[in-house]
Amino acid sequence: MTQPAQDDETVKELVRQHWDGRAATFDEEPQHGIHTGEQRDRWLEVLRERIGDDPRRVLDAGCGTGVLSLLLAALGHDVTGVDFAPSMLERAREKARAAGHSIEFHRGDAESLAVPDDAFDLLTARHLVWTLPNPAAAIREWRRVVEPGGRILLVEGYWDHDEPWDEYEEIHDALPLYDGRPPDELREVLLEAGLRDVEYDPLRDPTLWGRAPRHDYYLMIGTVPR
Repeated sequence: MTQPAQDDETVKELVRQHWDGRAATFDEEPQHGIHTGEQRDRWLEVLRERIGDDPRRVLDAGCGTGVLSLLLAALGHDVTGVDFAPSMLERAREKARAAGHSIEFHRGDAESLAVPDDAFDLLTARHLVWTLPNPAAAIREWRRVVEPGGRILLVEGYWDHDEPWDEYEEIHDALPLYDGRPPDELREVLLEAGLRDVEYDPLRDPTLWGRAPRHDYYLMIGTVPR
């Protein structure tokens, strides 16, 4: 049965409820948290290969419990994290304090960032775009806050679940990229939003996910035009 149309604010509130409800246990799942030194080192290697060694100003959009934020800080970058779910942010702050990282975490909407133009060299997001009611508009907003020549790096995937669950039962029809997309399709979305030189690499190494990956995971990176 077709779900009734949902306005953006209702959709975002249900998304918030879903992720707030999962915050306490989110990192316990092997594909979400960092559980071993080997897993952490492999993620650091993947990020270093694409970002390089020079310190950058990074905005981690939809940072969740800070998985990418902490890895980026460990590589020496100046990181700010933004998320819509307060309970996720609290977990991220706890983890950053425990690791000794100075990361600023703020509540915010990834589609409408309270950030000046050209404020960052790099924007990252991990498994975020499928949760957004306006993903193309979000990517254009991310272009705005990244300086020309800077980059946008996404860790994404294609889940293709049989059925939506929890709050997503009500709102999945309002999410254009629900369940993710194969990399070729998401690449087209980024190109249409104005990014250049968009490339992607598969992330199939079981070490990254704490188990053999059950879905099509990949890293995608594009450049903001000068």
